Amino acid sequence: MSDESLTDRLPLVPGAVAGAGAYLLGYLLTYLWQGSAVEERLQGVNVIADLLGGEPIAVWQGVGWLFYNAHFVRTRAAGVLGGTRSWNAIAAADDGTLALLYLVPVILLVAVGALLARIGTAETAGEGAVAGTAAVVGYLPPAVAGAVVFTYDGSVAPDLVTAVLLAGIAYPVVLGAIGGAVGSVAGGVVGGMAGGEE
Repeated sequence: MSDESLTDRLPLVPGAVAGAGAYLLGYLLTYLWQGSAVEERLQGVNVIADLLGGEPIAVWQGVGWLFYNAHFVRTRAAGVLGGTRSWNAIAAADDGTLALLYLVPVILLVAVGALLARIGTAETAGEGAVAGTAAVVGYLPPAVAGAVVFTYDGSVAPDLVTAVLLAGIAYPVVLGAIGGAVGSVAGGVVGGMAGGEE
């Protein structure tokens, strides 16, 4: 057994960089894939907002809501009379291909977990899983900041509690661990095969 503590075995700096990179790349992919569709859907809403003297909803904000919806974080809107309404645009969509957005954070965070296991030179699935959880160090801060930045007019935004707990913590920890475990096992198999060829 290693004398290193758990924190000594966590690749925290690579985790911070890779986790933040996964968040930004996920948002960018969502924007490139759905930006024009979001702009189209916002046109009607923005006409009403303009008539009422409000600011139009920016496309980057609408894409942000969709990106959080891909983490199963609902968008919440405070009503004029004090009530709130929430929705997940992906779940409500008639277009089945939109559901593929759910895979964006999953694929990126599993890949990051596998990368962190390799960087941390994890030799077992358990070590790889631990190394993969370091993705949370980089994913959590932008997940929290994004929930605030993607707020429109102080009333429409990703639900902050689930943005923190689900998108910011659960997704990178669980998926990073899965990716780390798979990455360490796959790396061991590849290394063993390479060693056997010598």
